[in-house]
Amino acid sequence: MVAMVAGTKAEAVVAVIEKIPLKLRNLVKEITLDMAGNMGLIAKRCFPNTTRVTDRFHVQKLALETLQEIRIKYRWEAIDLENENIES
Repeated sequence: MVAMVAGTKAEAVVAVIEKIPLKLRNLVKEITLDMAGNMGLIAKRCFPNTTRVTDRFHVQKLALETLQEIRIKYRWEAIDLENENIES
């Protein structure tokens, strides 16, 4: 079963999904979500018996952004140290 609902407001999406009988919604085993809090809320309310999984794209994106911040921090520290050594 696949459903597409316009918008991301939890109450509006829940109202549409709740039109699907709970018996059918309980057949869903796993839901893949992005990291938006409202999507987690929707999944929890509409599909209480499912396993919720964060999609790989968003996890990778978050990890790469964090890694980039760390890389930039250490690069600036190396540049500062190099400049101090040149000045001495």
